[in-house]
Amino acid sequence: MSLREQINQDLKAAMKAKDTKKRDALRLLSSAFKQIEVDERKELSDDDVIKIIQKQVKSRNDSIQQYKKAGRDDLVAIEESEISYFEPYLPKQLSDEELTNELKTIIEQVGATSMKDMGKVMGAASKALAGKADGKRINECVKTLLS
Repeated sequence: MSLREQINQDLKAAMKAKDTKKRDALRLLSSAFKQIEVDERKELSDDDVIKIIQKQVKSRNDSIQQYKKAGRDDLVAIEESEISYFEPYLPKQLSDEELTNELKTIIEQVGATSMKDMGKVMGAASKALAGKADGKRINECVKTLLS
């Protein structure tokens, strides 16, 4: 079963269980999937679905930061609950220790020695760790390792 089919099954289950919050969050995902399919005229693969979910989670995290600055805890709670419904469909994220170990290996493979080589490392790391770690986390860890 593809990831998209799993999300549709979970949406149906949420509807039957009258779980309106989960239903609404999963409908937002389905809407995002359909939008991409219509715009790009293609069938979505599991990788495409994961990228869309990651984009939605990132958007929610950005909103949470803005709402916290504005003191809107009610909206923060809504965004956090939506993220909690999206996360089960994403690959397991690497811990900080695992991320550091992976990046050390990539730095050795690329032959990076200083901050001048950051672009090479980030290019390789972004491909190798896609879905497993956020780009911001990768960037911060690479800066720490190369400095």
